[in-house]
Amino acid sequence: MKIFWFLPTHGDSRYLGSSEGARQVDLPYLQQIAGAADQLGYEGVLIPTGRSCEDPWVIASSLIGATRKLKFLVAVRPGLHQPSLAARMAATFDRLSGGRLLVNLVTGGDQAELEGDGVFLDHASRYEQSAEFIRIWREILARSHDGEAFDYEGKHLSVRGAKLLYPPVQAPYPPVYFGGSSEAAHELAAEQVDTYLTWGEPPAEVAKKVADVRARAARRGRTVQFGIRLHVIVRETEDAAWQAAEELISRVDDDTVIRAQAAFARMDSEGQRRMAALHAGGRKRSRADLEVSPNLWAGVGLVRGGAGTALVGDAKTVAARIEEYVALGLDNFILSGYPHLEEAYRFAELVFPLLSQRVKQQLRGGPLGGPFGEVVANLDAPSRLHSQS
Repeated sequence: MKIFWFLPTHGDSRYLGSSEGARQVDLPYLQQIAGAADQLGYEGVLIPTGRSCEDPWVIASSLIGATRKLKFLVAVRPGLHQPSLAARMAATFDRLSGGRLLVNLVTGGDQAELEGDGVFLDHASRYEQSAEFIRIWREILARSHDGEAFDYEGKHLSVRGAKLLYPPVQAPYPPVYFGGSSEAAHELAAEQVDTYLTWGEPPAEVAKKVADVRARAARRGRTVQFGIRLHVIVRETEDAAWQAAEELISRVDDDTVIRAQAAFARMDSEGQRRMAALHAGGRKRSRADLEVSPNLWAGVGLVRGGAGTALVGDAKTVAARIEEYVALGLDNFILSGYPHLEEAYRFAELVFPLLSQRVKQQLRGGPLGGPFGEVVANLDAPSRLHSQS
């Protein structure tokens, strides 16, 4: 099992939809978050992409020297650059980081944003292009270990004599992650990617998606890993956690929700449609309505695009909910919380020790170990006092 954290390159705050409690997301702040994730034992960090974000490759490159083992899940977006260039970028980053690159294939679902970036393909054509893109990308990197060139003639993309002189550390190529809820997305995942990601839907719905992608992959003689993208709001008690959830959206007014939901409705993303359905396009506001499955809360999606649900509860409950997803076959958990620096610590300190022994043993940094706390009265460490009680 791999637990990731998130770098908020599109902004960070204590309250969604408000500048109150917000903080500047600059290099020192991102270094703090990445450093915390590295030290606490997270597998890596997801770096988002899109016009609302800083460029993920520049951000990831700037953090190589500030971390030791942390991996970087960095987006490639077909249509914004050619697969041969993306392959060189990936190989360079993988070498400079010592094999710490993971690649997130992002097809995109916001037509206005895509057109602003010069991409005018419809939904079906974007997936065709994405399939060609990642096929070329994979082959160039895989063949680089033997110095071979690659030719490909596709509907949207073609290369002739594509060759990479400096291969990546990871063979045959850095692992590819990908998320999407449409049939075209499931086909692409089954055919080409290493890990399929879903946004945080109720377990029964996630189980259906896992089963569908797994069956499609099996028909091709392939196996795929699975993961989920979730926010987390964990506190020492259930009441405190739900209070924190309410506080997170306490500054959001009706006009902000209406504007956000109108923007999301214009997208052609099936995943975004499924997120919106959980809170009825912003019409559900109470805890009773927004808790769409036990401890799964859809309040984040009122104003945030993409992943719009959070696991909310005390540490034991959140750990148990995570184990439920593990039982469905999910290996990768990409988590976040507001603000991201403090919540990286909170989740690791409260939840990591409660995960099953099998899961704790697989954490990249291992379970947290001492010493913890401040020495009491210049005599005893808290752990020693606890052991004597």
